[in-house]
Amino acid sequence: MQTNFSLAQLSNPDIKDANEILRTCVHCGFCNTTCPTYSLLGDELDGPRGRIYLIKEMLERSRPASETDVKHLDRCLSCLSCMTTCPSGVNYLHLVDHGRRHIEETYKRKIMDRLTRRLLGAVLPSKGLFRLAILFANISRVFGPILPRQFQKMLSLASYSHVSNKVLTPSIYEAFGAGKYRVGILTGCVQDSLDPSINHSTIRLLNRHECDVVLLSGVNCCGAINLHLGQEEQAIKHIEANVQTWLASDNLKKLDAIIINMSGCGTTVKDYGHILRDDVKFGKLGAKVSALAVDISEFIHRIGIKDSQLTKKFRVAYQSPCSLQHGQRVLSEPITLLEACGFDVVLPKNGHICCGSAGTYNILEDEIAEELGTKKFRSLEDCSPDIIASGNLGCIMQLKNAGDGVKPFPIVHTVELLDWATGGPPPLSMNKNLGDLS
Repeated sequence: MQTNFSLAQLSNPDIKDANEILRTCVHCGFCNTTCPTYSLLGDELDGPRGRIYLIKEMLERSRPASETDVKHLDRCLSCLSCMTTCPSGVNYLHLVDHGRRHIEETYKRKIMDRLTRRLLGAVLPSKGLFRLAILFANISRVFGPILPRQFQKMLSLASYSHVSNKVLTPSIYEAFGAGKYRVGILTGCVQDSLDPSINHSTIRLLNRHECDVVLLSGVNCCGAINLHLGQEEQAIKHIEANVQTWLASDNLKKLDAIIINMSGCGTTVKDYGHILRDDVKFGKLGAKVSALAVDISEFIHRIGIKDSQLTKKFRVAYQSPCSLQHGQRVLSEPITLLEACGFDVVLPKNGHICCGSAGTYNILEDEIAEELGTKKFRSLEDCSPDIIASGNLGCIMQLKNAGDGVKPFPIVHTVELLDWATGGPPPLSMNKNLGDLS
């Protein structure tokens, strides 16, 4: 793609980066064939190629974002399916982040949209504020029907909480037996409150595989929520705090890896090196954290999983989160691990298409999200599974909402099945749905 940025514009590192990305695009349109919003809406501007043109035009002309720009960029899920499809290697992830920052800096949204985004950007990354939101959601559920639609969605998210395990506290969780590895862990700001059982399963699984697990008090939100809302300043604060905390620990005693069990977070942490590339203080440190970051399925696959203790074979429909398969290119590891544990793994049709969760997307663009969630659930239902598994809490919540009132398949995190198969307890939802698990 030909670009016409001035030398003055190219002196800005973000514009220089955007220019390099834009020039790799060859207009082929292959990206549209796998774009969820293009397939639903059929509008060129609701596909990656159209959005690339919008971003180019905004940045190249240095003009404020228009209502059209905002409408179509807001509709992007950041599922990154287009990056998997693109034959030219266009880094759409970084380009759309440039576009969203430009919108945040130059466009004044309507007051309700502005308030919703600010609330999401403040509450979701804060464990304390999010726990207050859960309490408020339970108290104010009776007022839900009279609230604006987006606020109803936020209340629905907060009221998902079904805490069956206590939230983990900062500590060193020692391996069962001799420790061979020392790993850090990101527990997820929302996941830690909504479903801490996923983190408990993760730590048990790691302890069982010779890992001392370090949970540090200074590690909080990965920055993804703010980043994808265009709130760069807030995102960088979270990112720099995490980098400082992890590397202080690393200097005391080396970490072999930083384990992440929310794939949306993992995609962002693996990108710290790029996000901080021009930061004199944190640039190299961010790259070091990115090099250590690994999805839980990647790490267990790397070191080898212990023999399964299951005596009954279950059929598992595996839903690969977009942030895992497209953002991190982790494809076979979760499937291989589940099969090694004795599960019969089946994959849905069009498994590359997003379920519609996408961070805050199912709140901000709820109608598109609901349609995608229903399609994804039906494709998994068609697999006739005993269990549905995914590697991201957002996807799990989206599928549970889509399947509400339908056959109640247990929908669990992949790590919960791996923990159970190698000696841990079965997930609580499986006890309720499948009865005798022995």
